[in-house]
Formats: sequence, structure tokens, C-alpha cells
Amino acid sequence: MTEITNFRGETASNGPADSTEAQVSALIARVGDRVRAARQRKGIPRRVLSEASGVSPRYLAQLEAGEGNISIGLLLRVAIALDHRIEWLVGQDDPWTSDALRVADLYRVAKSDVQQAVLRALSPEPAEAIRAQRICLVGLRGAGKSTLGVRLGAEYGLPFVELNDEIEEQAGMPVGEVMALYGQEGYRKLEAQAVSRVVAKHEAMVLAVAGGIVAEPETYNMLLTHFHTIWLRADPEEHMERVRAQGDERPMAGNPEAMEQLKSILASREILYGKALAQLDTSGQSVETSLTQLKALVNDRGYLG
Repeated sequence: MTEITNFRGETASNGPADSTEAQVSALIARVGDRVRAARQRKGIPRRVLSEASGVSPRYLAQLEAGEGNISIGLLLRVAIALDHRIEWLVGQDDPWTSDALRVADLYRVAKSDVQQAVLRALSPEPAEAIRAQRICLVGLRGAGKSTLGVRLGAEYGLPFVELNDEIEEQAGMPVGEVMALYGQEGYRKLEAQAVSRVVAKHEAMVLAVAGGIVAEPETYNMLLTHFHTIWLRADPEEHMERVRAQGDERPMAGNPEAMEQLKSILASREILYGKALAQLDTSGQSVETSLTQLKALVNDRGYLG
């Protein structure tokens, strides 16, 4: 089985619980260091910061020692009292030494023409060239990603890839076992690596991805950058019926609230799916009709050159 690593090539821990706890401990320590350093730079005694933020001196002492798991609300009070943005206290990059954060701050207040010039300088290749002839279908399960993806690839002579198949090949086990063994975090790492791999291997392809990929910002942004993304959408009832038509009764089995949960998931992801370059509603459409509409969309947008 292939070893799971993160974007920096570091090996993941043996289990999701250990990894999560390590990350939580690191975050608490980082926040404590940042609060202490910011307070000392401003020459503010802990007592004064306590009065300004409403957080007790004892709790601030625990926080700065890396022993206090502070709530978001209280941390925001501390950040305001320090005249800091809260993300400066929790982010990976140190705001006082990071060139990336400095550039981001300058970009944020720059005029529009300067921002556009920066974007051109940082991404000299046009977006269309970066996406090449790669098409990615996103959306909830039951939207028709696999069915239409296979047909679309065949129509244009392009390879069709299910990202989960890539993940299973890398892990040497089914996705269900990956989730059971490594949890959501391990699966997401393999998912990100799989996206990088298919981008490196294919200049032209049709890719179908799991519905939850949009919840991982770095991986989803990679998709948006390197693929012409199309959101295949459908009514919640149709999503459910299509899944059941595939012989999978699990969504409804013993769960009378399954439909409400599906609607909630769809609503929560709507904005993220909406970042795709195009949308196609497959509700009430036959496979042939949806395929015709999908081909027309691809041709009209010039996704394949």
C-alpha cells in the first residue's frame, strides 16, 4: 500500500485520531506563541490585555503557555484588543515574517489595475492554457457524473477517469477501507494527491470527482485552476431516486430524515458548486438529452479548443 503524505511530502500518522490531536496541539501552541509575541511587541502587560479583552489574566497565562483551548469568540476579543486580525493568530504563516502574507495585504488594498498586473505576473499562462483540454464534472452523487462522463469521453475520444478509482489504485484498497482505516483526513490527502497525478498525466481528459471534494479548499482550487469545471445539478428527489435506481438503498434505509439531510447538504454546497465555470441541470432529462446539452455546452464554451 502506498504511504499517505501531505502536500509537503511528509508522512501522515498511523491513525486519524493521532494526527488530529497533534494538529490541535500544534494550533494551540501556535496561538499561544502568537498572542504572547504580539502582546510583548506592543509592551502590553497581561493584566492590561485582560481588561481590554475581557479574558481573565489566568486564562491568558494558560493560553500563552499553550495550555488553553480558547473559544473563537474569546480569541477574537484578544485579537481586537491586540489590534490584530484573528487569522494572524491561527494561520500557518507568521504575519511578521511571511512574505506571502505581506504580499496578500498589499494586494488587498491595491487598485484594480495593480491587482490585475499582479495576477498576470504570478500566472503568466492564460487560464485556458492551464486548463488545457481537461473537463471535470462536479456535483452530488446521482447527478450523472459517471454516466455522462463516460459518454462524453467516448464522444470526443478522451480518457474518462473516476477520481476514486485513482485513489483506490494509490491506496491499494477500496475507498470504504481507506475511510475506515485513515478517516476523512487520510482520504482527503489521497484525493489531493490523485488530482495532482491526473493533471500531470493528462492534457486532455474527462474527470468525475466525489461530491464532497468542494469542501477541501486547496484541492477544489486545484480543480478550478486545471480543469474546465461543470456542475451537474439535479433536484434532491432526483438525486435520491437515481442512487436507489443503482441498487443502493442505504441512503433511505432506517433513516426517515435522509431526504432532509440531502437537501441540507445540497444547500450547504451550493455556493461551492457554483464556483464551477458552467452548470447543467439534468433534472427530468434522459441520458441522451443531458449528453446532447453537455456536448453543446462544451462546444459553445470552447473547452476542447
